[in-house]
Amino acid sequence: MPVHASQGIQANRGRGVGLGLALVSALAFGGSGVAAKPLIEAGLDPLHVVWLRVAGAALVMLPVAWRHRSLVVQRPALLAGFGLLAVAGVQACYFAAISRIPVGVALLIEYLAPALVLGWVRFVQRRPVTRAAALGVVLAVGGLACVVEVWAGLSVDLIGLLLALAAACCQVGYFVLSDQGSDAGDRAPDPLGVIAYGLLVGAFVLTVVARPWGMDWSVLGGSASMNGTSVPAWLLLCWIVLIATVIAYVTGVLSVRRLSPQVAGVVACLEAVIATVLAWVLLGEHLSAPQIVGGAVVLVGAFIAQSSAPAKPEIVAVAVEAAPGRGAPNEASPESPDKTLSGRGSAN
Repeated sequence: MPVHASQGIQANRGRGVGLGLALVSALAFGGSGVAAKPLIEAGLDPLHVVWLRVAGAALVMLPVAWRHRSLVVQRPALLAGFGLLAVAGVQACYFAAISRIPVGVALLIEYLAPALVLGWVRFVQRRPVTRAAALGVVLAVGGLACVVEVWAGLSVDLIGLLLALAAACCQVGYFVLSDQGSDAGDRAPDPLGVIAYGLLVGAFVLTVVARPWGMDWSVLGGSASMNGTSVPAWLLLCWIVLIATVIAYVTGVLSVRRLSPQVAGVVACLEAVIATVLAWVLLGEHLSAPQIVGGAVVLVGAFIAQSSAPAKPEIVAVAVEAAPGRGAPNEASPESPDKTLSGRGSAN
């Protein structure tokens, strides 16, 4: 078999593995809100649920952090930004949002992040954006108006809406930080190391903010209700920590390394669909027809915005790859020397 044919087969296999990992990541992230909301309704504060999620995942990733301990000296600002924004900020705002509004609505609002990143690029950095990207922004904003049903006097809880928007802004802040922190020719740090330290930083910050010593720990020994079905609280917590955080982050980052950021971002759009369907089936959170249509428009707008981004700011291409709490720098490779930090990421 010719060498180039063998390389082609290996490349196709790599893309197939990457696609599978991206689907697993979207499924894992999509279930985070569905598992967290019953714990919140059982009596845990949203911040305490976030702290349990991040602290538990940080403990699991502790060996990885030790292996990449040189990052503390090499990229302290990046680790701090990732921990504060992509972990603590996104998670805290998202979980607080789903305590007041449906999971699907909160996640769809977070998918305004690609549009917000384009706004930063155009109006703050004063770099041009394509007409297609601008169209994506318009569609995303219009879809959001349908999701929150503005014609009904904003039927979604206003505080919950603002919290979901704050989660999207935290994602934007991380993407901008990643873009500014990537110097041409610099080898990007190992993404798993950044995830591990981001979780550690996030856990430290959330410990100060959430003050878990005041948490009602007895809730974890009881059960929580998922649309009338009793589920052990500890089982939901294990799902949030191991599946919706550790596995979701790791598979998401590995998928980006095997796919182009654009392809991984498109697959990540399934997260919002998965979260909405799971919330519908498991939590009984039914969306109206206009909200479903609006959600589809938001996803289409997000896809157009990230796939039509200018060549320079790769952060736009992976904005949808950071749904609640997602996002990690992608390691540069010899085949793609121009890659800068790329995300997820997400969220929900």
